[in-house]
Amino acid sequence: MATLYTEQSKNITKTWLLMSVFFAVVIGFGWFFSSYYGNPNILYFFVIFSILMNIFSYWFSDKVVIKLSGAKPASREANFDLYTTVENLAITAGLPMPKVYIITDAAPNAFATGRNKEHAVVAVTTGLMGILNKTELEGVIGHELSHIGNRDMLLSTVVVVLVGFITILADVFRRNLFFGGHRDNDNKGAGVLIIVGIVLSILAPIFAVLIQLAISRKREFLADVSGALLTRYPEGLANALGKIAQNSRPMNRQSTAIAHLYISDPKGSGFGKKLKGLFATHPPVEERIKALIG
Repeated sequence: MATLYTEQSKNITKTWLLMSVFFAVVIGFGWFFSSYYGNPNILYFFVIFSILMNIFSYWFSDKVVIKLSGAKPASREANFDLYTTVENLAITAGLPMPKVYIITDAAPNAFATGRNKEHAVVAVTTGLMGILNKTELEGVIGHELSHIGNRDMLLSTVVVVLVGFITILADVFRRNLFFGGHRDNDNKGAGVLIIVGIVLSILAPIFAVLIQLAISRKREFLADVSGALLTRYPEGLANALGKIAQNSRPMNRQSTAIAHLYISDPKGSGFGKKLKGLFATHPPVEERIKALIG
């Protein structure tokens, strides 16, 4: 019989498998460039560079996300209800107290980030605090703390880095291929390499984004259920999600790189509906509410 914990284990395993695919794509790019230009050092560079990028993302992910979101530190005195809600639920969850931030934005939203539970951050918008009551706010904070407890943050950040890396590599290849940057190559396999390179450069960014979205959606469902288990009141989060969906509007400050970290798509509900959810960073609210309360 499946339980929250078995599903958590399955999702973590699937995420690591997806991350392995990402690394394979990066190495595939390195192999292609090294073969195309006849320089094996390029492959070594790709491997080393990808490792360095992940080290950077590990140590500085929270600072990068906070900068991109425009969040400002919250204090117990100025934001007593929010601060004590985070504090109480962190104690209940057995987590260290995360740093609390406020985003001045009328769009109701929230996110969690940080490389681990000892260096975690929870941020909410002023719009979110303006429409939720106490139990609904607890539901949202429980959801965000579950992201921390489920060890989502590092994986989500690494995915962001790799998506950007693959997209940049594809763009570099297209520029070199079509604007004369490639070397002359008389080998019989040169034509095949060119065709493979074109296909790879077109499909890789799409493939990278689709995997990013797949990881994000799975983790949203898991965080919803984990948050409900933490607060012992799934209706709180379900009602909060309903209010967020009804009041959904685009955030003033957006970044595609961190969109999947938010509890709701920062582009607003209209974006996801137009594309029928294919490229939405979050699963439909109706499905999330149904998973919580049936």
